[in-house]
Amino acid sequence: MLRNAVRRGRCDEGYVDRSLDRLGQYPITVDDETDAHVWGTTRVLARELGLTLYDAAYLELAVRSGLALASCDEALIAAARASDVETLAR
Repeated sequence: MLRNAVRRGRCDEGYVDRSLDRLGQYPITVDDETDAHVWGTTRVLARELGLTLYDAAYLELAVRSGLALASCDEALIAAARASDVETLAR
């Protein structure tokens, strides 16, 4: 995502470096259950809310975990709000 933002002139390499440094400070974990939901719950969310399967996977994880969803994508934010998921959006 950050690489695409640089290519499109939305940010520069300094922003990318600072963002990745900040992300590195968080205890990020991999969710082992996402794959198990992709052809069930995730696919249903994608279809019902008009999301890509990729975006629906983020929403499914937020719903299942009860955690907030951070995004700048308006369609994903709207879908999260419609699903009663807290959003962290600018």
